[in-house]
Amino acid sequence: MPLNKLIKQAYLVAVLTAGLLTSAHAILPIEKLDSYKGAQAYLVQTKTLPMVDIEISIDAGDRYDPAAKSGLATVAGQLMNYGAKSNTGLLTEAQIADEIADLGANLGVSVGGERATMRIRTLSRKDLLDRAVQLASAMLSAPTYDAKILVREKQRMTTALLESETKPEAVLERRFRKSVYGNYPLGNSPSVQTIANISATDLQQFHKEFYRGDRMIVSIVGDVSKAEAAEIVQGLLQKVPQSGSPIAKLPEFERSPVEPLSQREMTIPFDSQQAHIAMGMTAVTRSNPDYFPLLVGNYILGGGGFVSRLMSEVREQRGLAYSVFSYFAPGKNAGIFQAGLQTKNDQATLALEVMSSTIAQFIVNGPTQIELDAAKANLMNGYPLRIDNNRKLLDNVSSIAWNNLPLDTMEVWTKQVEAVSLEQVKAAFQKYLAMDRMKIVVLGAKNK
Repeated sequence: MPLNKLIKQAYLVAVLTAGLLTSAHAILPIEKLDSYKGAQAYLVQTKTLPMVDIEISIDAGDRYDPAAKSGLATVAGQLMNYGAKSNTGLLTEAQIADEIADLGANLGVSVGGERATMRIRTLSRKDLLDRAVQLASAMLSAPTYDAKILVREKQRMTTALLESETKPEAVLERRFRKSVYGNYPLGNSPSVQTIANISATDLQQFHKEFYRGDRMIVSIVGDVSKAEAAEIVQGLLQKVPQSGSPIAKLPEFERSPVEPLSQREMTIPFDSQQAHIAMGMTAVTRSNPDYFPLLVGNYILGGGGFVSRLMSEVREQRGLAYSVFSYFAPGKNAGIFQAGLQTKNDQATLALEVMSSTIAQFIVNGPTQIELDAAKANLMNGYPLRIDNNRKLLDNVSSIAWNNLPLDTMEVWTKQVEAVSLEQVKAAFQKYLAMDRMKIVVLGAKNK
């Protein structure tokens, strides 16, 4: 049967069976595979689709960038897509793209603050799966880091950085992250100069230092057996070194300090019709035992869209902004709380006051029982939509593995939400948030 037809049939099956992979009564279990090359490996078997989704998480994120070469981890990851050495010889950028297209697969590397990730999505037919694994293995273990491609990508990144300086959202996010994270490496952002400082030798050294088995986690979701999944892991990591030289320890992630408002708030002039406002502070990691009280509480405060406190106070009652939000962004080793909105320049002071007072009141008083019951019901009823296809399942499995969470996390998620009490929400918000620790960045507003 032609490959295009196979792919079309696979996606047709996906549409027809959407929502049937898991249900509230049958969460598919996560199986732990034998370690290989020092890497952890996990599997969720889904037999309804002839597809396999794979993620390799590598502890090689932006937080390991040298300050003078911020962007190094991102460039090292991205250029893995553009050339590699395989068993059959050199694979050029065009050859990699052609092979991915011929397989009808998705394959690529991206980099975030904590980790780099390689994602693979392919049909589970053995010949196609083997080819995808072989290609991914070459990209993972032996990227070429061609100097000419590096020059091109640095030019592209430089152009993107210069363009981002004209976008208030991008400027606000960089300044806010630096304000909250301070000297912790996640507060750094690439600049034109730091990108210019990166050489092909830097990329090769970074890859050698960080891309090794003992810094990797492989998560697999799809139509494969446990034995087949073990073969995939071995095929992916066969040429990756198991370990390497010791890596310098990251600095401690310190809580946002108590400071007077004059030291916590900054106003940045910007030619914009709207004022962009962000406020927040350091918060919890994903493995923190107070994660669920904070999750439920924030749904009430600013994460629940039109049913949130912030939306009611800022938009519905005063019409100060079209949208206002808050969220916790917990990682493995660091996390933040952030709230934000956009408003007219001449309303920035009032909008900030309303947002601040709403958050302050919530920290002191917590939610009502009616709000808590509604939030828990919405989160619990919406949970099946978080795991209703292979990609979403992979997101969950990868997060569980990366954050060292119990393997039954998906099975007990709704029970943990249901168990949250008013006292737990109030105690958690008072423990981790404080208005005299909140950093505030106002971009584009007129001076007060």
